[in-house]
Amino acid sequence: MPLNEAPPSRSAHSSHAQTATDPWSDAGERSLDAESPLTAAQRRRYLATRALNFVLAVLALLALLPVFVLLALLVKLTSRGPVFYLQERVGLDRRGPGPDAQNHRRVTDLGGRPFTIYKFRTMHVDAERHSGAVWAAQADPRVTSVGRVLRQYRLDELPQLLNVLKGEMNIVGPRPERPTIFAELRSHIAEYPLRQRAKPGITGLAQINHHYDRSLDDVRTKVSYDLEYIRRQSLREDLRIMLKTIPVILLRRGGW
Repeated sequence: MPLNEAPPSRSAHSSHAQTATDPWSDAGERSLDAESPLTAAQRRRYLATRALNFVLAVLALLALLPVFVLLALLVKLTSRGPVFYLQERVGLDRRGPGPDAQNHRRVTDLGGRPFTIYKFRTMHVDAERHSGAVWAAQADPRVTSVGRVLRQYRLDELPQLLNVLKGEMNIVGPRPERPTIFAELRSHIAEYPLRQRAKPGITGLAQINHHYDRSLDDVRTKVSYDLEYIRRQSLREDLRIMLKTIPVILLRRGGW
């Protein structure tokens, strides 16, 4: 999610966040190493989804290798700093839902398992040193000239195919957020933590239907799309969203 800052000061978590209905009761996305056991149907669905994502990620990386090289050169030659931008994000919540679950092993509740996401760098080095994290905006002065093009066509997200290979992400799923912003958003939006019941993705139902986030209302809209995706999650739905992502990229819909 191209949201670069949390909303104003964090408040106590909404009590509704703990009582909101979990839409993911049979989505089959739970990891095989989760403590809550999988049914046979969920296990088959998980393995099929993992196999599809792994194969597609390998094929995409091979096919796009010349593009990766070209983009890496453009990023490196046009601005100071590394080619890739690495950042911690919140991933799949592998714990059983509900306050009585017996698998709450983390001392700090981040909302899901943290992982490092990979992106092509689109901003100047230390872009947030003075401003801090802020909402994404058009004509953002922190964004490089090449980075602006990468964002418009969502090409900065391509390195996340490596996250898919590692099993940290799927090609389709809710976009992952960084821990500090996640903590803020779940204090403002009761249903926000429910997004973590699916593995995060490079694209998703929210991304093909809505633009970059500019306010909390944008986040709420995307959360509703994310929960709708989780309710009807299937291989067919994933393939449908992948196909609909193509015109979003080519026509620069919602990208800045």
